[in-house]
Amino acid sequence: MAIGDLITAAAEVAWREIALFAAVGFLFLGIGDLVVDFIWIATVLTRRLRRRGAARACAASLADPAAPGAIAIFVPAWDESAVIGRMLDHATRMFAGFDHRIYVGCYPNDPATIDAVRALRAPSVRLAIGPMPGPTSKADCLNRLWDAMCADEAAEGRRFKAVVLHDAEDIVHSAELRLFDTLIERFDLVQLPVLPLIDPKARWIGAHYADEFAEAHGKELVVREALGAAVPSAGVGCAIARTALDRMAKAHGTPFDPASLTEDYELGLRLGAMGHPAAFVRLPVGPGRPSVATRGYFPARLAAAVNQKARWMVGIALAGWDRLGWTGGLAERWMRMRDRQSVLAALILLAAYAGLVLWTVLLLVALAGGPPIHPIPPMLGLLMAINGGLLAWRLAMRFGFVARSYGWREGLRAIPRVVIGNAIAMLAARRALVLYVRFRRTGAAAWDKTAHVFPHELPAE
Repeated sequence: MAIGDLITAAAEVAWREIALFAAVGFLFLGIGDLVVDFIWIATVLTRRLRRRGAARACAASLADPAAPGAIAIFVPAWDESAVIGRMLDHATRMFAGFDHRIYVGCYPNDPATIDAVRALRAPSVRLAIGPMPGPTSKADCLNRLWDAMCADEAAEGRRFKAVVLHDAEDIVHSAELRLFDTLIERFDLVQLPVLPLIDPKARWIGAHYADEFAEAHGKELVVREALGAAVPSAGVGCAIARTALDRMAKAHGTPFDPASLTEDYELGLRLGAMGHPAAFVRLPVGPGRPSVATRGYFPARLAAAVNQKARWMVGIALAGWDRLGWTGGLAERWMRMRDRQSVLAALILLAAYAGLVLWTVLLLVALAGGPPIHPIPPMLGLLMAINGGLLAWRLAMRFGFVARSYGWREGLRAIPRVVIGNAIAMLAARRALVLYVRFRRTGAAAWDKTAHVFPHELPAE
């Protein structure tokens, strides 16, 4: 046998092994996704049957809070001079009329951001400059804001009802504080949907966040809540009861763990483990109007998107496994497994794309007169057929959730954007492994943030 034939035969064996690994992996992931889909469908149908004949709930129809209270908004800010001024200006206008105070956390070595906050001269904005040069971790900055709030409470003789988390690039909603004021009396954590803005000039990299959040905040969090699993905080558009944070601070020294890379996610799971009720709330402002949600631009450049996804992978899938372990009931453990499968999913994706490239090369060799490709083994063929059906279902679900939030045109664009998301996930997994090794070696949770943009034209509410 010629050397070329040997190489081709070896390549075909390698292709079959890679294809089998990818097919089994996709089947495992696909079945999990399918179960979540069915639970979501059952949950939605059950809720609709229960309220059959009744008007759909909306933010405008919510009862007034039984005991209205002051709301503290925490905005950690490191190197945010480009956006913080406009974000705070918009927020103070949206929150006018509500009893609130916005605490902005800055660092002494970031004078540009400090000057941008001071230039606003808004009485509801409280600048808190930490003692340490930045950046520390985001959680550390949030803890400094907690300290500032507690100092104000002691000086003024009053107590805030809840703490709301936002980022320096967020577009807040005018109805959110009233919604939080009412619902925080029933739940200790209330999470609103996050709806990333889609920039027409960056429809592929930046917009893939919109696709993923549309599905995650349209389905995944609904299922978690329905199963009784903990609802993780997204870090923005999230309210936590003051009493719950106080209990967290007494149990752990600080409400936010400064050694965490994903302090928001961990906070939600820790509160759930302590028995604090949580709710994911998706309510329209009024009949036929958009949902009360947090909006904002996400990274539109490949490197920035990879860096952000890598940080999430490290904090949730890798370090989160170390830090939070496997506790809770069956539903909680299952949800944690789904949270932590991102790196494995990226490896399976890499195998699938490598197998596709290898199969294409073998096909071209065969067409050029080389050794023909042997038939696909029946079992592998069956796995590939099942995965093809699961993929078609997955794309249909992605279309539906994106179309629900952004319209059918974006729903159609979301289908090819899946490839972009896969590429970012694979690159992020590689970087996540490097960051995780560094994190294990140093234990330092540096604030690995990206540059932010605040829109010149704000979306209609």
